Amino acid sequence: MKIVLATGNKGKLREFRQMCKEAVIPFSDLLEPFEIIEDGDTFAQNALIKARTIYGRLGEGYVVIADDSGISLPLLNGAPGIYSARYAGEQASDKENLHKLIEAIKEKGVQSASAYYTAAIAIVSRYGEYVVHGWMHGDVVVEIRGEKGFGYDPIFIPKGYTQTLGELDDEVKSTISHRAQALVLAKPIIKMLQAK
Repeated sequence: MKIVLATGNKGKLREFRQMCKEAVIPFSDLLEPFEIIEDGDTFAQNALIKARTIYGRLGEGYVVIADDSGISLPLLNGAPGIYSARYAGEQASDKENLHKLIEAIKEKGVQSASAYYTAAIAIVSRYGEYVVHGWMHGDVVVEIRGEKGFGYDPIFIPKGYTQTLGELDDEVKSTISHRAQALVLAKPIIKMLQAK
């Protein structure tokens, strides 16, 4: 069975390909691009919405993987959370979201705050649906540091490190990230499905 990733995000696709040694095909290679309405209340619900939608269009013979992830700050009552990709508005760029979060932190009168990333990975195939989670804890700072990664990476310092994800090498990020933690749990499921 072919593994299809239900995302149009090039950063996520690159990370999945680095972490998942098997061939991962973006759904855009198989289907015309279309919008998926992510109206779930949790990362898991949104990941399932994406995976079910793509699987529904492709049908049997595919294992569809979808990820929904974001950053949450206790200081901001969990925001941006499931709205991380559209924190500054529906069509906001990564840069606009990043700057809005920096301003929200500054408005609280602090230069850094504890934060954590959540990744929910949904796996849908003819054999059923599965969801796994991974987390990465650390701090966000109001200074943008580094050009690597995407999203909020240039302001997030993982616990135990002094550099942001924007400064750390991809090899390091691919072992400690929330997505990497979730993939550790997803890989045995994917292998089991491929063996059926």
